[in-house]
Amino acid sequence: MVKGIKVHQVGGPEVLKWEDIEVKEPGEGEAKVKHTAVGVNYIDVNYRNGAYSTSTPFIPGFEAAGVVTAVGPGLTGLKVGDRVAYAGSLGSYAEEKIISADKLVPLPSSVDDVMAASIMLKGMTAQMLLRRVFKVKKGHKIFVHAAAGGVGSLLVQWAKALGATVIAAVSNEEKAAQAKEDGADHVIIYSQQNFVDRVKEITEGAGVDVVYDAVGKDTLMGSLECLGLRGYLVNYGQASGPPDPLPISALQPKSLFLTRPSLFHYVRIRDELLEAAGELFAAVATGVIKIRTNHIYRLSEAAKAHADLEGRKTMGSCVLIPDSYHSP
Repeated sequence: MVKGIKVHQVGGPEVLKWEDIEVKEPGEGEAKVKHTAVGVNYIDVNYRNGAYSTSTPFIPGFEAAGVVTAVGPGLTGLKVGDRVAYAGSLGSYAEEKIISADKLVPLPSSVDDVMAASIMLKGMTAQMLLRRVFKVKKGHKIFVHAAAGGVGSLLVQWAKALGATVIAAVSNEEKAAQAKEDGADHVIIYSQQNFVDRVKEITEGAGVDVVYDAVGKDTLMGSLECLGLRGYLVNYGQASGPPDPLPISALQPKSLFLTRPSLFHYVRIRDELLEAAGELFAAVATGVIKIRTNHIYRLSEAAKAHADLEGRKTMGSCVLIPDSYHSP
């Protein structure tokens, strides 16, 4: 038996229970990973509170880093002792996990375990949003909601390195300072300014090429207004709840595009997974993006991590360290 977090019924952070968990031996095509660091993401909140459905009980979490401790029969290309990370496999809030080996990415020496757990899901999401969903190039004007969050901060830094003009929206002055440090050309504080009016002012009425919206219900219609002709609205989260239904006719006046991408559809093929992770690791190694792991909790404190994340008390990434783990 190992320890981990289980959810028996959906609800608030208090439903995250610290329990014994049975982890079997890996089967064909599988590996056992002892986690050294586990990432916390808003998708975990959405599964915990029932916004996204899965059968109960379940172990939450979609990303982690660790060490391979066993491999299934006949498995090649992976061995005991390898440092690995993954994103996209439910059940990371545990000290150990059995996982399909084709979901594991080898970690370069330049990326430590906490950093890997901070960026696998968020970093590959940023890579997907900037390089595949809408290919940001020099001269583009982009608008990033929740710009001080885990994904938002990476979007600001990476887009700026690509030559874009970045408009960032945040909830308070402290987060505004981080967005400016990340390279945002313009920062909007929701509580002080109407973001639609401000974006129109900044762009002299032309609007932006793309809006990256992880907020959802509270911002989606305003995000549409911020777009210029043939602009892209990329909704990749719903921190404020699911957006209201949108008539397709709302896109016609400016020939707009609307998408709701999932990272898991963009890294389904292993070659795509390795390409995305490789580009992410290169961006870290070359200093294109700086990883902020500002909040570290014990795995048994997952409920506090969720409460802080939902309460907008966090900036950058949150990571859980398994209670049994002792760094070398």
